[in-house]
Amino acid sequence: MAIDPSEWLAQADYDIDTAQDLLDKGRNFYAVFMCHLSVEKALKGLFWKMLDEIPPKTHDLIYLVKKIGIQPEEKLTQFLIELNGAHAATRYPEEFKQLHKEFPKSVVLEIMEKSREVIKWIKEQF
Repeated sequence: MAIDPSEWLAQADYDIDTAQDLLDKGRNFYAVFMCHLSVEKALKGLFWKMLDEIPPKTHDLIYLVKKIGIQPEEKLTQFLIELNGAHAATRYPEEFKQLHKEFPKSVVLEIMEKSREVIKWIKEQF
C-alpha cells in the first residue's frame, strides 16, 4: 500500500489516463472501472493526508467521503453515487452484452469528464 498520500494521487492520474486509453480502444466498461479506481485512489490519498491513517480496503466512494469528513458540492456527490453503482456493474458483470449497451462511448466520455472534475476537486483539498 502506498505510504505517501501524494503517491495515491499519482496513481489516480495514471489510472484516469488508462481509462482514456481503454475508451480509445472501445473497451468502454473497463474505462468506467478505471474511472472509479482513479477516483477511489484520489480519495484514499486524501483520506491518508487528512486523517493520517491507512485508508480502509473499500471501494465505496461515499463511505470514504464520509469518513474523511468532506462535503463536495451536490453535483459531485451525485456523480460519486452514480459512479459507485457503475463500479459494481463493471466489477461484477452479469451480462457482457448488456454492459456494452449501458456504457456507449458518449456515456463513458461523460463519466470520464466528471471523474476528472472530482479528482481536480480532491487535489484542491490537499
